[in-house]
Amino acid sequence: MAESFFGALTNERVSRVTYLTREDARQDITRYIEFWYNRKRLHSAVGYRPLREFHAEYEKLRIAA
Repeated sequence: MAESFFGALTNERVSRVTYLTREDARQDITRYIEFWYNRKRLHSAVGYRPLREFHAEYEKLRIAA
């Protein structure tokens, strides 16, 4: 899964942007992960749902158990 994540990060964000500083890169990549990758991007490994939605459902089931 890590290879899939880094492949998506590279293809969808890093290779399309030129960063002037390391801090610019850090901020942009953090925004990508928090606001796109986790909340909106559909993931095949979890039934084509956003990771945030899958995690919320998992937590509900874990607490109920």
